[in-house]
Amino acid sequence: VQLQASGGGLVQAGGSLRLSCAASQRTFNMLVMAWFRQAPGKEREFVATINWSGGTTYYADSVKDRFAISRVNAKNTVYLQMNSLKPEDTAVYFCAAGLGPVRINRQYEYWGQGTLVTVSS
Repeated sequence: VQLQASGGGLVQAGGSLRLSCAASQRTFNMLVMAWFRQAPGKEREFVATINWSGGTTYYADSVKDRFAISRVNAKNTVYLQMNSLKPEDTAVYFCAAGLGPVRINRQYEYWGQGTLVTVSS
């Protein structure tokens, strides 16, 4: 499975961005999808995850009520809508995919290359 993330960029605090992650897998609708992020000098951390149907989602406490993960299986794409962005959201954002149940750890089989989000104060 190849994952291609896009949509990152520079935005002012309080602004919004929408990240996209397109998957090559035909059986995309079998995959659990997730977003992680890694800030400079920090470990990669969980942001959000969504099950195959989109009916189950989980978020890190730091982004809850500001970010929304969604998917369109017909387009093999998962999205991360990010609102009310803060400077501490600055990081490289990675999409991940895997089989099995939703999970917030890093045990995903497939990873994209990452897209940089920079939030200025």
